[in-house]
Amino acid sequence: MASRNTDASFSVLGADLLLRGSLHAEADLHIDGMIEGDVVCKSLVQGESSTIKGSISAGTVRLSGTVEGPIEAAQVVILRTATVRGDVRYDALTIEQGAHVEGHFARRDGVASPGLALLG
Repeated sequence: MASRNTDASFSVLGADLLLRGSLHAEADLHIDGMIEGDVVCKSLVQGESSTIKGSISAGTVRLSGTVEGPIEAAQVVILRTATVRGDVRYDALTIEQGAHVEGHFARRDGVASPGLALLG
């Protein structure tokens, strides 16, 4: 029986995917499709054509598409193509010029050094 190495797992959800329901993964995720539900994972990379309608909870989040719901992560990067409608709790936050964000931002009470960066 072959053993799985869960330390280096990475999953890609393609652009043709529509998932209704919560998604929990102990892996890094790359989402290009549409998720209608909460996403919990180690690390999330969202493609430009992707939409997530639900909460996001992860160690690191890199957003390029649309998110409608709250986000909580140690490191949040919101790229210029992203649209975020929801509150964001973070330890470190980067927002590129051109990103569309509607919501409140609040630092988490985490061990990591908090930071904020605005890129233009």
